[in-house]
Amino acid sequence: MHRRAGGVGAINKKRLAEAKFKDKGTSIAEDQIAQMSKQLEAFRTNLEDFAGKHKTEIRKNPEFRTQFQEMCATIGVDPLASNKGFWSEMLGVGDFYYELGVQIIEVCLATQHRNGGLLYLNELLIKVDYKGKSKQAQDVSADDLMRAIKKLKILGNGFTLLKVGDGNTYLVQSVPAELNMDHTSVLQAAKDTGNTSVSQLKRQLGWEDERAKLAINYMVKEGLAWVDEQAKPEKLYWFPGLFSDSA
Repeated sequence: MHRRAGGVGAINKKRLAEAKFKDKGTSIAEDQIAQMSKQLEAFRTNLEDFAGKHKTEIRKNPEFRTQFQEMCATIGVDPLASNKGFWSEMLGVGDFYYELGVQIIEVCLATQHRNGGLLYLNELLIKVDYKGKSKQAQDVSADDLMRAIKKLKILGNGFTLLKVGDGNTYLVQSVPAELNMDHTSVLQAAKDTGNTSVSQLKRQLGWEDERAKLAINYMVKEGLAWVDEQAKPEKLYWFPGLFSDSA
């Protein structure tokens, strides 16, 4: 009995030690969280001070604005989350990206009849001509366009950035089509010539006949590709969005 009582006592002692260890661990974790919260708050305060001192440059200089956005992202601050509040009043960035988004929509709608809803990002940058339309006369960068387009996603799946090729080449999709990796691969295969065929897709991508036809037929149905029935020895599929027209 004595040995058993000792065993129970040892178990209770162990449980008590574990409980104390757990409490200590919780206390340390809470202290760390509190310290991190203070640091983040200090970062936010410093960021606000920085924004106040450099607001003119942030609004006028696209490269500086990109760097500022990246600084904000590191501490979880999104100046574009709302067009009201401190950041909008301080910088006007909410209004800036709202107006830019409206112009992106206008350009995409005006060019859909030609490009089927696919437009190179650098072509969009030329066509937007934000500086000439805005009261604030702000220059615009490709990074600004990409941020504005991401905000347009609240409208559904009609506005999407598609990366094609290596580097920083992007297409802006402005039609509500669900494009998967196969469709993006088709665009990649066609980007140099603006067209492709089933046999070319099979050769370049190593696909089976059915996979190539399934992908290309969907893009034709969605108006992203046009069919050249007269081409020899087989039909060609043209992608008008892959032809740049900065006129």
